[in-house]
Amino acid sequence: RRQRQMCIRDRHTAGAVRIGMVARQLFGRQPEKAEVILHGSFAATGKGHGTDRALIAGLLGMMPDDMRIPDSYEVAKDMGMDFVMKNKNIKGAHPNTAQIIMEAEGVPQMKIQAHSIGGGRICVCKLDGIDVNFSGESCTLIIRNVDEPGRIMEVAAAPVSYTHLT
Repeated sequence: RRQRQMCIRDRHTAGAVRIGMVARQLFGRQPEKAEVILHGSFAATGKGHGTDRALIAGLLGMMPDDMRIPDSYEVAKDMGMDFVMKNKNIKGAHPNTAQIIMEAEGVPQMKIQAHSIGGGRICVCKLDGIDVNFSGESCTLIIRNVDEPGRIMEVAAAPVSYTHLT
């Protein structure tokens, strides 16, 4: 019980849960596989502060005040989500950074990098290797374009195909 209370109140944990939640939302579903990479203070204090379990909890759709956060590893196993936790130095990254690589059948792999800025707030800074900057606190439009021959011509021709009404 004490572990649960500490985990939920910890400043690293609220942000870490939100990082996992936003990653899951961007992915569109619970991943079947996840590789979670911790950097800086997330790596140094991850297990002690419950950051590792909080990130997994977010990927499972748990909220920051969910009492199951300390048990998220077991919940992930029960829900069929495989994951690997790693520590790694990420050049130029904020000290409270996590990278999450998600996979599921029928869904393109997605890699997100985000960091906790305190008070449960986060900043997503990379999405599939592209620099971005959003918090997930408000609606954000993200378009994942597949670059293929003829796509730009199709978009450029679109206004021509509309009938002008006067």
